[in-house]
Amino acid sequence: MALVSEVTELFESAKSGERRSLSRLLSLIEEGAESPVEFGSASSLGITGPPGVGKSTLIGRMIDVWVERGESVAVLAVDPSSPRSGGALLGDRMRMSNADSSDLVFVRSLATRNHPGGLMDCLTPMVDVLAACGWQNILIETVGAGQSEIRVVAFADRILLVDGPDRGDIIQAEKAGIMELADLIAINKADLPDAQRAANSVISALLVGSDENTPDVLLVSAHSGEGVAEMIDALAETSTTPDRERLRVRERLISAWDSALLTSSGFDDTLAALEAGSITLREAVAQIKNGN
Repeated sequence: MALVSEVTELFESAKSGERRSLSRLLSLIEEGAESPVEFGSASSLGITGPPGVGKSTLIGRMIDVWVERGESVAVLAVDPSSPRSGGALLGDRMRMSNADSSDLVFVRSLATRNHPGGLMDCLTPMVDVLAACGWQNILIETVGAGQSEIRVVAFADRILLVDGPDRGDIIQAEKAGIMELADLIAINKADLPDAQRAANSVISALLVGSDENTPDVLLVSAHSGEGVAEMIDALAETSTTPDRERLRVRERLISAWDSALLTSSGFDDTLAALEAGSITLREAVAQIKNGN
């Protein structure tokens, strides 16, 4: 575990603009070091959606807009881990052609390390550190599959859901709940023929059983840049709701519980006992809860 003095020294260097110190500090936090700043005090934008809809390319366009406006951008791109090696594929960084191409841009790829939900509770202190170091726009891009689409609400104040018109039945394809949790929905690939139909389908689905606080649905094109600046402006005007805030706190607690479970001292022993068949799953849960 890193010494407090090392973390403090790296933090002071990172605040002065030293990127290597920032990268090292984020690595230490990922490994479990205490954050040098107040926990959970910073804001971020979570970007989620199914694979193949162009999230990374769209983020690249968003970066272009912010840089043109003279604003800094930091991206935490969460990549899926190999179940064998635990390493990240790091494909998102490759698709962001402007990644680290400017002093105003910082991109950090993170492996999920097969964490339940695809996101790790170290994301919150990482966001705090980036904000304290002066990064104005902080993005979290999820792997876009399974529970990570929902879990991102635990770590970001605003949620942008990205989808596309070329995935068949867009409503049936979406995971239950994520559309209602989004602060804004972007239908990417606006140049494709079915883009407007897909947007209309999403709008109709949102209106069923809901009479207020439904997110806006916008058409954008990561390929041409069409609608991206307008989308960024719309995101700045979004506001959360009590229901979203409660779910955010709930998901943050669940994520912290997952992390505590995986790092508990008796986890490996309990897992071995389960494999051997010497205890039941109910008994394993009781052991972990009781700290045995």
